[in-house]
Amino acid sequence: MARDGAGGGCGSCRGMNRTEEEMGGGHGGSIGKGTSGEAEDGRRDRIRLAMEEILRSIGENPDRQGLKKTPQRFADAMIDLTRGYGQSPAGVLGDAEFDENYHEIVVVRDIEIYSLCEHHMIPFFGKCHIAYLPTGRVVGLSKLARLADMYARRLQIQERLTTQIADALCNEINPAGVAVLMECSHLCMVMRGVQKSASTTVTSCMRGDFKKDSALRQQFMELLRR
Repeated sequence: MARDGAGGGCGSCRGMNRTEEEMGGGHGGSIGKGTSGEAEDGRRDRIRLAMEEILRSIGENPDRQGLKKTPQRFADAMIDLTRGYGQSPAGVLGDAEFDENYHEIVVVRDIEIYSLCEHHMIPFFGKCHIAYLPTGRVVGLSKLARLADMYARRLQIQERLTTQIADALCNEINPAGVAVLMECSHLCMVMRGVQKSASTTVTSCMRGDFKKDSALRQQFMELLRR
């Protein structure tokens, strides 16, 4: 489907600019640096001490050989798994925008996603597909994957994660439209609760022309099936 070269930007995102607090998931940079300005080492110590208490609370001995270093390993892992709080869309995308006379759909599909469900802090994982419709400027392809990873590395729910990726891309590069589709398995439904190992959750978010134009949405879905 050919698109006109004169794009007016992602109209559905204009005037929206919701803060990340309003969308959930915290404001990029604020939580990652600590709410009281504490250093990363201080946060690691707090997480380590909390894990030692959790181990005692479930009847374990944090001083036994197999668990001696577990609280520190857990603290290191949590810092890494939530590093997205210390990042922002503008910082992730940087200056990787380029003038280019291209006005067709750009799709990066099968981006691996690993995140932590905020309800149980158990992982969910899967694939994210991102598309946008340029208006004379394109963005480095790896930046789309980095943007998805930034939001995934926070405590999340899949619905919000999908929307945050779409809105951030819409606000930062002002394309004619953005589409995000995500397919994930949630271990909170596999390891506990209903224990349905074959279930998959699919979420989508359409902005701009993708929201208004059913033919464009269909083209996006066909590209994902190839």
